Amino acid sequence: MASHKTQFIAPKSDNQRLAHLCGTLDENLRQIEQAYNATISRRGGKFTISAASGQRAQEVAQALAYFYDLAGRELSIDDVQLGIVQLQAGFANKRHASTDEQRADARLLIHASRAKVDDDEARLPSHALNPNLPVLEDAGPVLYTRRPDLQARTPRQKIYLENILSHDITFGTGPAGTGKTYLAVACAVDALERDMVKRIVLTRPAVEAGERLGFLPGDLADKVNPYLRPLYDALHDMMPQPKVASMLEVGSIEVAPLAFMRGRTLNDAFIILDEAQNTTQEQMKMFLTRMGFGSRMVVTGDTTQIDLPMQPGGQRPRSGLIHALNILAKVPTIAVHHFSKADVVRHPLVGAIVNAYDNAEKSGSSS
Repeated sequence: MASHKTQFIAPKSDNQRLAHLCGTLDENLRQIEQAYNATISRRGGKFTISAASGQRAQEVAQALAYFYDLAGRELSIDDVQLGIVQLQAGFANKRHASTDEQRADARLLIHASRAKVDDDEARLPSHALNPNLPVLEDAGPVLYTRRPDLQARTPRQKIYLENILSHDITFGTGPAGTGKTYLAVACAVDALERDMVKRIVLTRPAVEAGERLGFLPGDLADKVNPYLRPLYDALHDMMPQPKVASMLEVGSIEVAPLAFMRGRTLNDAFIILDEAQNTTQEQMKMFLTRMGFGSRMVVTGDTTQIDLPMQPGGQRPRSGLIHALNILAKVPTIAVHHFSKADVVRHPLVGAIVNAYDNAEKSGSSS
């Protein structure tokens, strides 16, 4: 029988919490292995799980995340056995339900174990995922965010996550709804939680305002926030809102328009440039050269949705994203990843809308 593998990586090097999770002579891990008919091997804070199916391996990873959250104190065998019963009951009650419903139950169980979470923060995001997408047997990396079920939903998403985790710079292009920005933010939160970076920097060009924000009401934050809202939304899905607010205040997370990156060197940071198709060549070069030691970059965009303003003479400047893809594709440690309409994971109607517009453009019809 084929073995399917996934990993759970403890978010921080907390040896005492790891010891509580594993138990004396790894007895707690043996209990989990027997309950799920799986094999768990550990090296430091990295747990590799082998099971008969990808879904079962993911269930074990979610169980490890659940018990890791509880491991601020010693966990007895009784604690582990009771927790396993509660987790498996959540899955068993939905054995014949959709995969999304099963994952939602698991997520609720795991979130319910986290103490002192505000009711508003305990609410889960209600993204309508495409039910026609296949369930991946091997969903790739397991990221540590407030959404323990977060994983790749398509083969291209799996490769995208692997590229981000193994390359210094990753370009992700494709239509809306393919998870380009969302998964990049998840990787950034994962890196911050594991102390792999010291801060997250999220940026995008404020093209809609031409980066001339003086005519908009309010102070500088009020002027630029509407253009950065999608990045805040992704952050709030990954982390409790009070934690996001606290990290924004101390500078561990920074969300700013692209123009604010000029002249800086960003060390030990996870940096994401969203809507990169709306950068000029000069802006793209400026952004990429902000990278410092110990940093990682992800650049996302949709080359079919360029909104750069027309220049005098009626010509639109060439997108910095398209230019960068052409000249940097073969540079070592840079990954270029392309999504397609098949990877759209928003409401199923989004995929149909993308198809309709593509067909209209091909036929040259606007009616």
